[in-house]
Amino acid sequence: MSEPVILDGKSLAKESRIALKREIDALKQKNASANPVLATILVGDDPASATYVKMKQTSCKKVGMESLKVEMPKETTTEELLAKIRELNADPSVRGILLQHPVPKQIDERVCFDAIALEKDVDGVTCLGFGMMAMGENVYGSATPQGIMTLIDHYGIDLKGKDVVVVGRSPILGKPLAMMMLNKHATVTICHSRTTNLAEKIRQADVVVGAVGIPRFIKAEWIKDGAVIIDAGYHPAENCGDVDLENAAAKSSAYTPVPGGVGPMTIATLIAQTVDSAKKYFR
Repeated sequence: MSEPVILDGKSLAKESRIALKREIDALKQKNASANPVLATILVGDDPASATYVKMKQTSCKKVGMESLKVEMPKETTTEELLAKIRELNADPSVRGILLQHPVPKQIDERVCFDAIALEKDVDGVTCLGFGMMAMGENVYGSATPQGIMTLIDHYGIDLKGKDVVVVGRSPILGKPLAMMMLNKHATVTICHSRTTNLAEKIRQADVVVGAVGIPRFIKAEWIKDGAVIIDAGYHPAENCGDVDLENAAAKSSAYTPVPGGVGPMTIATLIAQTVDSAKKYFR
């Protein structure tokens, strides 16, 4: 069997940044006031969330785009957060809104996600956006699944007729990714940590997606030779994903490394969708 293809999200994200910077420069030359702004909302003081938000702000700076940092105390109520989201919806300079997950427990996260205006939902978190995406309409997809699809397209992996097993059912990863792959004519099975006979289901898959959030949950012996492995998990403490890539990568036809595969594509997608929102507004 030939050497597996490494689905290098890090290098593709770098290419994306270069292209997006050109697009933003062109947009500003056409309209001096057309400076795309991504608003990031961080509620509370969770250090991991703060790190993720900072990474997104840094990425904005690299492409010449502004970010608006909104920090709210951990005691924030649902109504207070909704008021802030409505304010950002009404601000024409803001072209994308990111509400960092998770929010403190007293907040109704779903209600707040769904308050984000569809044209500014560049992280793809609203129920309306999910429904329209599932029906094949042109909306912004959830950032990580959309990034995975961009990576798959870039490397010429044809999903048509392929058996795909997505292990994970979160509303911002497993479920939307399954719909995106279904729209590309794959036959998709959604599994999770409670699925019975999981190993047997994975053994039938041409494409295996790890999106369950458990370190090395998907064993190498479950994966058939020549399968494509998409590992969307990342566990920094163990420096691994949701798949036992150390033993599974060599038997695959292509795989995403961890780190450096799916992760960089998430932020690249978020930025790309914000730029697209700006282009539509300022055209």
